[in-house]
Amino acid sequence: MPRIMGMRGLIASSIGVTCAAALALPLTLPAASHAAPAPARDALAGSTQSLALARLGATRAADRPEEQGLARRDVRPFSLVGVVWDDPNAELHGRVQVRTRTTATAAWSGWQDVETHNDDAPDLDTSERTASHVRGATAPLWVGDSDGVEVRVSGEPPAPTRAAAPPLPSGLRLELVDPGTDEDPGPEGAPADAPRGNPPAGTVIPELSKQATEDELIAAAGGDTSAAQARPYVGPRPRIVTRKGWGADEKLREHKLGYTKTVKAAFVHHSATGNNYRCAQAASVIRGIYRYHVKSSGWRDIGYNFLVDKCGTIYEGRAGGVTKPVMGAHTLGFNTNSTGIAVLGSYSSTSPPAAVVDALARLTAWKLGLTGANPSGTTTLKSGGGNLYPKGKNVRLHVISGHRDGFATECPGRRLYDELGTARAGSARLQGR
Repeated sequence: MPRIMGMRGLIASSIGVTCAAALALPLTLPAASHAAPAPARDALAGSTQSLALARLGATRAADRPEEQGLARRDVRPFSLVGVVWDDPNAELHGRVQVRTRTTATAAWSGWQDVETHNDDAPDLDTSERTASHVRGATAPLWVGDSDGVEVRVSGEPPAPTRAAAPPLPSGLRLELVDPGTDEDPGPEGAPADAPRGNPPAGTVIPELSKQATEDELIAAAGGDTSAAQARPYVGPRPRIVTRKGWGADEKLREHKLGYTKTVKAAFVHHSATGNNYRCAQAASVIRGIYRYHVKSSGWRDIGYNFLVDKCGTIYEGRAGGVTKPVMGAHTLGFNTNSTGIAVLGSYSSTSPPAAVVDALARLTAWKLGLTGANPSGTTTLKSGGGNLYPKGKNVRLHVISGHRDGFATECPGRRLYDELGTARAGSARLQGR
């Protein structure tokens, strides 16, 4: 049966306009407070504390790893932590560990590792990457509501062929992010968009049946929705929590929007923020990542185009319209003509819940279907430069790929990566292939 292919022109169509209108509602949020040691926290407000790290030990010995950090200290409330440095092209060769004190019990955690290689980033030579305020950064770590912190950063020891230990990047700073508080976090264990009556206008893009999704695309292309022979390969539109729905402070990001030509592939990531969050806290985790990407790392906006929590709830990421080919900052070297989906959590040794894999299938079946991409197929993308493929090289990749397929990284974690075949099959099935 003939199908509609090449849906690139639809990104500026009426479906795009409809969704974009829902996403463009202005937000006026209370300003963050920095005045008192423990200020009252208004709903959806947020703040970032940036603390310079100091050398641990009196002197720096060339034959021993460098160590920097901060001793235990009281700080204003925060929930997400990371370390940044001056040069975005410099790598942190070593280990970053933090201990935090929870506000609920005043108990200190054990040492927790922070993922040092944060390869979710804008492409080289792009204006977002070369801006003077962009910094190198670890992945952020979600620690929950805390008011005390201790950190240590240890460089790698000298290699057998090298007398001196590699130095740590200059300008190391500890970033403590308070994402603000949700007005109504919902019952424990419930998804952030769990029904609590009618959701406020603009906070959720409702799901559509496959028939209704196909009809919208056909109508947008100027076709007759009654013509059964013209049905496109596209999955039913899933329910998506908008930026307004998770509480994005639109004053933080740049107002300029960046687009690429089309969407040929989807890269799956894990956020590496840890699994110690409840699904009712997912909006707070996303606001923390958003603030860390923008205020701490210096990016234009949150790097991912979409996010998925461990209960399978789907969230809009970078601004610009969920139907459109928004240029993200998620896979260094392959942000052009792709979309980035981050699963909240760390999945190197923890298996993703079935709801996550199902959400990936539903989201990609719809999003890739807008441009006629086959989730079970392959496509060619041109590398923008990275540690796996040189700039300008044409690379054959799965239409649904893991971050590690385009960059030498552990992301999206072995356990999540192993589930991508299941997601591809489910996505293709939802498209009717």
